[in-house]
Amino acid sequence: MRKLKIAVIGAGSTYTPELVEGFISRKNSLDIDSFYFMDIDRNKLEVVGELSKRMLEANGITSRLIMTQSLEEAIEGADYILAQVRVGGLDARIRDEKIPLKYNLLGQETTGAGGFMKALRTIPVIMDVAKKMERLAPKSWLINFSNPSGIVAETVLNQTGINMMGLCNVPINMVKAIKDTLPENTKQFDYEYIGLNHLSWITGIYADGRDLLKEQLCGKAELSTFKNIPEVVYEDILLKATGAIPSPYLSYFYLRDEQIKHCMEAEKTRGEVCKEIEADLLNKYKDVNLTDKPLLLEQRGGSMYSTAAISLVDAIENNKNEVHVVNVKNNGALSFMDDNDVVEVKCLINKNGATPIKMENFDNPYIIGLMKAVKVYEKLTSKAGLEGNYETALAALLAHPLIGDYHKAKGVLDEMLEANRDFLPQFFKGER
Repeated sequence: MRKLKIAVIGAGSTYTPELVEGFISRKNSLDIDSFYFMDIDRNKLEVVGELSKRMLEANGITSRLIMTQSLEEAIEGADYILAQVRVGGLDARIRDEKIPLKYNLLGQETTGAGGFMKALRTIPVIMDVAKKMERLAPKSWLINFSNPSGIVAETVLNQTGINMMGLCNVPINMVKAIKDTLPENTKQFDYEYIGLNHLSWITGIYADGRDLLKEQLCGKAELSTFKNIPEVVYEDILLKATGAIPSPYLSYFYLRDEQIKHCMEAEKTRGEVCKEIEADLLNKYKDVNLTDKPLLLEQRGGSMYSTAAISLVDAIENNKNEVHVVNVKNNGALSFMDDNDVVEVKCLINKNGATPIKMENFDNPYIIGLMKAVKVYEKLTSKAGLEGNYETALAALLAHPLIGDYHKAKGVLDEMLEANRDFLPQFFKGER
């Protein structure tokens, strides 16, 4: 095994102990010489970094852990760069959740108007990471979890030449939920997965030679849920109409009014809840006797986060030829999407990266139509995030199936741009 340098950008996140746990679980297959933890928040970086050191030491791992606020220092010579940035912090997320509700639009951090604004804040930051990688670590891999992961990947993969994949924990949780319903003696299992990030479906389930999808669409589906998404109940006829098992984020499309009502009536936004959990976690992390992630972290969400992330690094580094669902350029995998469209599909992962697995004869007009419509929104959002063009940003919101209306789109865009002025240099050129 070669010795690796791992950079974590946004390492002050309370999720970071999940990543460290993942590396600990693979200490026999990944030899980490050094971790470089980078964050602009020095206090959080030190709290999370010290816990991470204790976790490594408690498990007999002697890797160096360097904490830095220098992006260049973290990136230079790194083999893998894991990005988990939240530009503007949880306060920005809370604004993303609250402002759209004034316009009777969904307030959510990764889709709709909220997800749109998060993309505009995140694109310049991740593009800066990518540009520095081109110069300081041209052979490294960027594994990005920063949301909205699909739009970030759409931008980076079409604007730079770096090695990069977008990653999300939704696919691994959806597949696990299905597998958990199967008999323990099931010997062979496979599935079909298709979509964009946070707009995805399982369209095939096979176990020991049986096609189980129709059965799963008739009241037997074990649908995965996430702590950041209000739980909903799908009627059987809805699942039959769409012909697939949806990701939890599809509830914002299928039950739009119900989800907006839930957000409006909630005592606190999810961002406000997360802010409280984060404060509690950071206090716990300060305990010098703590050498493992606390159970409270499960309330923060991100189920199977480290499993998805570190198993992907392991598959690349050790040329495992494993199948993972990641966000990459389509390159012919889906005949109805352009080759340069970033899609979330099954890929073969090895030392060469991710090769999308072609899906033959896919024929679901509903899924095809919705994917193509949302991809238009994603491409416009990517362009707006790069150029800071107001008209392009407005067009993106008009294209989004959850928005559409001009007066709502313009109203929410104007207010959210002003609220995020400090984080949008591309829109407010010459201002800090």
